[in-house]
Amino acid sequence: MGTLQERFSLSVVIPTLNASATLPETLAALHRAAIVGEVVVADGSSADETVALARSAGAKVVAAARGRGSQLAAGAAAATGSWLLFLHADCRLEPGWESAVGGFLTAPEAENRAGYFDLALDDPAAAARRLERLVAWRCRVLALPYGDQGLLIARTLYDTVGGFAALPLMEDVDLVRRLGRRHLGPIGARLFASARRYRRDGYLRRPLRNLLCLLLYFAGVPPARIVRLYG
Repeated sequence: MGTLQERFSLSVVIPTLNASATLPETLAALHRAAIVGEVVVADGSSADETVALARSAGAKVVAAARGRGSQLAAGAAAATGSWLLFLHADCRLEPGWESAVGGFLTAPEAENRAGYFDLALDDPAAAARRLERLVAWRCRVLALPYGDQGLLIARTLYDTVGGFAALPLMEDVDLVRRLGRRHLGPIGARLFASARRYRRDGYLRRPLRNLLCLLLYFAGVPPARIVRLYG
């Protein structure tokens, strides 16, 4: 039967912009994972040591037009795997995630479903736990995981729905809406995301700003305008 890496050829795609503070830890965890075939870092002209750190860690680096949607699309185009795992540079997967991903990959009809991780914030504050519960509700009820929860998807399904659009913001919402509820499901493992923006802006103010951005997007406001509000 072969190993999971041999059977499924998993490429991890990470968009970066001045991510030298968080990227090394993310890459180190991925390179310890036997299931990962390659890591592709799509960089949007970082001015720090991001590119050098990525290359020294063995990642494939591709230059892309700045903007998360453009970078994710460029990374996917450069990846060689039959499965793609999109992650942010400041996200870490909990121990045991490989087993959960393996279970997702080997499930019936896996190629017709995209998976996301349960969000956990790297902050012990009670407000962080409340936000995690709100995110879990959003995913369960609205079928709307965000990019900071990762996205695991077969290349065939990714190509079928058109992949990531070259948007500066809401590229994750745009893609999961095209996938639709029937093509989405939880992977069954947690992803630890940085809480720095919530600590900086506040656990009430930041989610409200994010919600306003989402409502503006649903109302038809171009993401290029919304991104100024998002910050």
